Amino acid sequence: MTAIEPLEPLAEWTAATVTDSAAWSHRLTVEEIAELEEALAVARGHTDDLLDVDKARFPLPHLGSRLESMTKELINGRGFQRVAGLPVDRLGPEDSSWIYWGIGMHLGMPWPQNARGHLLGDVKDAGVRLSDGNSRGYQMAGPLPFHSDGSDLVGLLCLSNGVSGGESLIANALLCHNLLAESDPALAAVLYEDLPYDYRGEEADGGRPYYTIPAFTRHGDRLFIRYVPPYIRASQRHEAAPRLTEQQLAAMAAYDELIADPAHQVEMIFEPGDMQFINNYHVLHGRRTFHDDHDGGQVRWLKRLWLASDILTPEDRPERFQASRAFSHWNEKRTRA
Repeated sequence: MTAIEPLEPLAEWTAATVTDSAAWSHRLTVEEIAELEEALAVARGHTDDLLDVDKARFPLPHLGSRLESMTKELINGRGFQRVAGLPVDRLGPEDSSWIYWGIGMHLGMPWPQNARGHLLGDVKDAGVRLSDGNSRGYQMAGPLPFHSDGSDLVGLLCLSNGVSGGESLIANALLCHNLLAESDPALAAVLYEDLPYDYRGEEADGGRPYYTIPAFTRHGDRLFIRYVPPYIRASQRHEAAPRLTEQQLAAMAAYDELIADPAHQVEMIFEPGDMQFINNYHVLHGRRTFHDDHDGGQVRWLKRLWLASDILTPEDRPERFQASRAFSHWNEKRTRA
């Protein structure tokens, strides 16, 4: 039986302890931007396909050490980081995306973001809503509730802003787990049991339209969180999916209340050239509604990366969070290149 107790205290923070944004933000220097552009030239000299670029093909002799330290902090510490100042207006979307990908390769290895194997995604309004059948959060302008994605790390690069809104929100999911484990361990234990999730139409051909995974998984002294409340609730549209019990709904409500507390959150406003990286297992992310002006050319456009960090070895992971299969498609592609 899993012991229900607080885990990984070094990853705890509250809004009051992270008020100094300089502690979790780094603005690229002139020298670092030059190094990134030199690495871009090296990468483009090797290939015309961004997906063929790995860490070796995007050399960062100086900035690389900073990114290595950042990765350690993401996995074992605070769990979020902002990198600002990439000159996307001068570089343009394509070169900016190459540089963003190259930075990502110094943080981890790419992890597919959907059933089609997309490795570098676009976050734009496609005019859909979360209630529209199989739509996904990255396709809509409406607010996104707090959730985690499917990888170790998730990164976002802001290429352009909309007219207004779109503020990024993050919450310390690990701290909220620890608070619930201390205040009501029996209720916390419910979230260590399987919950049903809607596949959003991405199930295998002939497969069931839902899957199950706990919100909380303990592996040694590490905590792995997988929590997407809208997809849990949406699973109930499928008759074959297990029905959510009163206990599960009560446990989710108690956890949601802790997550919703502003004392456990940080808000960021993305400017063009800002990059945000978070640890999916310790930090939940969400977003406020944003507004575009398509006629005027003011459209919010982010690029998204999911990454697997080699700081977490296979021995460090539960079976459900093993990363090897996630990026096998990318490795196969590079081998053939």
